[in-house]
Amino acid sequence: MSPSLDHSSSILIIGAGTWGCSTALHLARRGYTNVKVLDPYPVPSPIAAGNDVNKIMEHKELKSKNPDPTSVAFATCTRAALKGWQTDPVFQPYFHETGFIVSGHTPALIQHIKEDEIDSSDAQYTPLETADDFRRTMPPGVLTGEFPGWKGWLSKEGAGWIHARKAMVSAYTEAQRLGVKFITGTSGKVVALSYENGDVVGAQTEDGISHRADHTILAAGAGSDRLLDFKKQLRPTAWTLCHIKMTPDEADKYRNLPVLFNIAKGFFMEPDEDKHELKICDEHPGYCNFVQEPASSGELRSVPFAKHQIPLEAEARARDFLRDTMPHLADRPFAFARICWDADTADRAFLIDRHPDHPSLLVAVGGSGNGAMQMPTIGGFISDALEGRLQKELKDVVRWRPEIAVDRDWHSTQNRSGGPDRIMDFQSVKDDEWTQIE
Repeated sequence: MSPSLDHSSSILIIGAGTWGCSTALHLARRGYTNVKVLDPYPVPSPIAAGNDVNKIMEHKELKSKNPDPTSVAFATCTRAALKGWQTDPVFQPYFHETGFIVSGHTPALIQHIKEDEIDSSDAQYTPLETADDFRRTMPPGVLTGEFPGWKGWLSKEGAGWIHARKAMVSAYTEAQRLGVKFITGTSGKVVALSYENGDVVGAQTEDGISHRADHTILAAGAGSDRLLDFKKQLRPTAWTLCHIKMTPDEADKYRNLPVLFNIAKGFFMEPDEDKHELKICDEHPGYCNFVQEPASSGELRSVPFAKHQIPLEAEARARDFLRDTMPHLADRPFAFARICWDADTADRAFLIDRHPDHPSLLVAVGGSGNGAMQMPTIGGFISDALEGRLQKELKDVVRWRPEIAVDRDWHSTQNRSGGPDRIMDFQSVKDDEWTQIE
């Protein structure tokens, strides 16, 4: 039985990232008056996946007439998120509906896109068959590459990019205005959940304070795995990104461009409007940081860490993507780079549910690489789960489900392509095999 819940109930949210800020906002909008958020860093946290100049936002209607429940649930979430990006005044200024190009460069990848990613017979998708087709999607001089073997499809509606950092700060600011209390720094760094009589009654922070609450929501992204035994349901996984400094004139030319995404090579979005930096990501199944805990006899786990550099192999992949698409930029120095963590569930569906053994604890984790685009509305679904009224098509998919992770292969690519087509391990990257960007 879940404990009682009313608008005066004390609610503690652990994590002030994308999902934590969204949840705080939605709870405040619903009239909850006693909401507190804990995080080790001020918003925007330097280690939050959502602290980024841009992220992809794409909604695809279901292609199959008999889609699987996970696809239905994801489409439900992205459909709601798109409406939020288009209409919610807290988020609308940070959505750029510029379009989206999905592409591949081998026959197998192109066939995969046709079968699983899009409905190529839909007039919404414009086929791109040649290098000239790709070049014509953007102003002259932007795409100068030969696109060897590439084919793709351009969708102009319901897709583009979001300024994730500014949107997260906007959600935080509005939640705070509505009465949510944010505690950050040492006073917000949670070191353990607090238990009484088998239930979770809050959390303890590094400064020795115990924060009691009627309901606790664990939404600490990849860090959630350090605070609770998820029974192998979460695998912290990292990706790599880098920025190239552009001149003001170049930045103007690169405005309002569709996202260009190759499902095995990488993607780029237009330059940040403040610093004029072009973001490039190399595409790959992800990095983990595998260690044994305890060191002598423990189980293998992926442990997140922060770093504002990327492996040299990731730099090489990013520059390979540029040589195909924008070779005039391929040798420019990077102005910034970092690794970006998320948490993969075993089936890459979100995990939003009351804990079966601790009824006062709700987990809201498992973005699985698709969490940031959900920012306007994911907090509403999390609030629904807290209130016990999450719609069935979502509830059945995002439930607590350790049974599917019992024999989990920690090295599974989970159907992601690119790089060496395997999960990479930061433990294998030597100290001198990282970029040295100042």
